[in-house]
Amino acid sequence: MTTIPPAGLLLSVSLSDEHTVCVGIEGDLDYDSSQQLLDETLGQLSRHTGTRHLRLDCSRLVTCDSMGLAILLAVHRATSTAGVRLHLDGRPASLDRVLRLTGTLGHLTDPPAGAGSAVAGKQQDVPGGEHS
Repeated sequence: MTTIPPAGLLLSVSLSDEHTVCVGIEGDLDYDSSQQLLDETLGQLSRHTGTRHLRLDCSRLVTCDSMGLAILLAVHRATSTAGVRLHLDGRPASLDRVLRLTGTLGHLTDPPAGAGSAVAGKQQDVPGGEHS
């Protein structure tokens, strides 16, 4: 019998400008792989101290389990502490469903209080949203 290896997680990192780090997420954000996302985002924040925006491109995210959600919350906590705005771009419907069911959608996607227009922030974080 052949065992199929887990799909895993592939991350790609780019800088769109001097204040914005973009991390592309491809595959499964789950128990086996999600720590990789936290380690990478924390590493990027420490290497790029002028970061004001961390954009997670979720357009190629396949699944997100409870551990993946816990890691997204940990990334949000780290970015908030560092004064960095977290963006979840290109969210697939399956991720939005998990975020809605757990009551974390607004927590992870709403702009911080006093961060300008809520409408402008919402336009950045809609499912299928583009990087700006």
